[in-house]
Amino acid sequence: MGRKIPLEKLTNAKDAREARLKAALKVNLQRRKAQTRARNEVETEDAATETGRANNDKAG
Repeated sequence: MGRKIPLEKLTNAKDAREARLKAALKVNLQRRKAQTRARNEVETEDAATETGRANNDKAG
């Protein structure tokens, strides 16, 4: 049959897994925030471009 893992190692494995998941979630959140900022920046630039075009159409 399979070997039994000591409770101490199991706890350490759980702690290690929890730390890995916590780090992965943090990186994922940072990446998603960066993506959102980039999208907002592009949308802001597009809106400014559209506003500039509308102003040029009215003046011309």
